[in-house]
Amino acid sequence: MKVLVLGGTGFIGRHVVKALVANGSDVSIGTRSARAPRNGLVSEREIRLHKRISADDWSAETAEFDVIVNCAGILRARWGESFDAVYRQAPVAIATACAKHNTRFIHVTALGLHAAASSGFITAKLAGEIGVAAANPAACIVRPSLLDGKDGFGARWLRRVAQWPVHFVPSDALGRLAPLDVGELGEVIATLCACDASALPASVEFGGAQSFAMAEYLQALRRKPQPALRVTVPAWLVRCFAHLFDAFH
Repeated sequence: MKVLVLGGTGFIGRHVVKALVANGSDVSIGTRSARAPRNGLVSEREIRLHKRISADDWSAETAEFDVIVNCAGILRARWGESFDAVYRQAPVAIATACAKHNTRFIHVTALGLHAAASSGFITAKLAGEIGVAAANPAACIVRPSLLDGKDGFGARWLRRVAQWPVHFVPSDALGRLAPLDVGELGEVIATLCACDASALPASVEFGGAQSFAMAEYLQALRRKPQPALRVTVPAWLVRCFAHLFDAFH
């Protein structure tokens, strides 16, 4: 089985590639900065999603591979690389090309996406989901919960914040989190890749076995025995700091 993993050097993609290689698949990685094969097992090719937003741009890959897994993403929009291009236009183009060549397509997004969000990151991901499902009903959309793993940017940040003596918790953080180990996500996606097209589900949603409120999760990540002081912060102030942090990367 030949599989192309887009974003295969990223947080999710690395674990998908590892699980696929363990299953004996012939794996190639699509990444914005390709390198020579490091282990003789996995090849890399330069693919920039924001420059390939037409179905015709993916004809070669959909003819070559049995499965395409899209784990690619960006944390912030850049010059010429918008959320819409990466999360909607390119995935819809891939889905369309896959439908034409009977190539299986697995598209990874996230749980909790909603149209009322004020984040362009979230609304573009949701628009991508909707577009992929419309363009290719046989595609599989994978929605994991919050991902945990030592090599993830968000996971590292949460672990760092958890060690602070004070935990600043947004006043509107009322939902519960079911953190999922990213290695388990990789194994599930590798299993989905092995499914026949007729057995591939339209969507898969899953999370970890335990759920936490935000404050509980920060305490669970804390290495120190004494609990941190909890301070509830107004949602508007949290959003201001989020925009400030994003501006300074």
